[in-house]
Amino acid sequence: METISARLLNWASVLDEKTLDQAQTTATLPFIFPHLALMPDAHLGKGATVGSVIPTLGAIIPAAVGVDIGCGMIAVRTQFTRAELEGADLRGLRQQIERAVPLSAGARNRKVVKTAQPRVAELETLASDTGVNPDTFAPQWRLQLGSLGSGNHFIEVSVDELDRVWMFLHSGSRGVGNRIATHHIAVAQRLAKQWWIELPDPDLAYLVEGTDEFGAYIRDLRWAQHFALLNREEMMDRVARQLSETMGRVVVEAERINCHHNFTEHERHFGKQVWVSRKGAIQADVGRPGLIPGSMGTASYVVEGLGNPLSLNSSPHGAGREYSRTAARRTFTHEQLRAAMVGIEYRDTDAFIDEIPQAYKSIDQVMADASDLVRVRHTLRQLVNVKGD
Repeated sequence: METISARLLNWASVLDEKTLDQAQTTATLPFIFPHLALMPDAHLGKGATVGSVIPTLGAIIPAAVGVDIGCGMIAVRTQFTRAELEGADLRGLRQQIERAVPLSAGARNRKVVKTAQPRVAELETLASDTGVNPDTFAPQWRLQLGSLGSGNHFIEVSVDELDRVWMFLHSGSRGVGNRIATHHIAVAQRLAKQWWIELPDPDLAYLVEGTDEFGAYIRDLRWAQHFALLNREEMMDRVARQLSETMGRVVVEAERINCHHNFTEHERHFGKQVWVSRKGAIQADVGRPGLIPGSMGTASYVVEGLGNPLSLNSSPHGAGREYSRTAARRTFTHEQLRAAMVGIEYRDTDAFIDEIPQAYKSIDQVMADASDLVRVRHTLRQLVNVKGD
């Protein structure tokens, strides 16, 4: 860990100048307490740095939570072994998953399927009880429950160091979460202009605790976080059904972990109640299970938090980009992607060039930097990868 200033601590050994400048700018805001913690996977983001932990007193920066509210990971350990899985039709399994889970930006189900019905009902009840109206943001949100999205979101079937099979996926709150976040970022920016608040970046506009606007954001945020969690649960159940069909036996779950990495919680740190916004970071209290994925073709990790107080009990959420999507497409080739994915069943298309492992930081270095934040319980290696364009 490196102390950059009294208000900025850094765990990233690989950190470009623009990302550092962005984090330093955020750390100057007067309501940051006690300091901003920069995770090992830190990279440039919208307003606030991706891979940062931002504790605030009496205010929240909506863009510091991110536009994919509640984005995160879920993993399930099964009873199957590598030997059993390698004898199966992995291409067929990938295709079955691709049919069962709508992929790509804007994708949705044709109808609310049976397994999704109780989850939709739960979200409708939560909305009614808290005064949230998600229909005003995205009327089709019910049909997006159980859909993956695109970018770095994925579904994988992997094996750990003991050759046990895991199902692993990454997704968030889809269109409804994005529109909720975009709406509240705009509200914060409007208020900043209305009250002549000078900001170093318009995307650092904030909402003040105790105001109606703050209350509305917290209500919508918590609903969107729960949507994201249930969205992952629904997809995981669908993946389990496809794996069961492939293996000829029902999946028996030995362990299930579901964690956010774009979210806000009210927590106590350094003697005060603060709003902790983790933008690309997971909660890592002592003993708390967590998930840190690598990139396409690299390892992912099941971890346990060490409760490091300087990090606000947090850890990285993944590898973190070194190349923007545009730069990755200019730099890398389809053949390089194929070489990186040797031995993994995936949809071979140049649509995924910007997701090539070389576009990301080394996950091994990220995990080395995080050695005082988490303990590695399991290392996962992909056998099947599913992504949306």
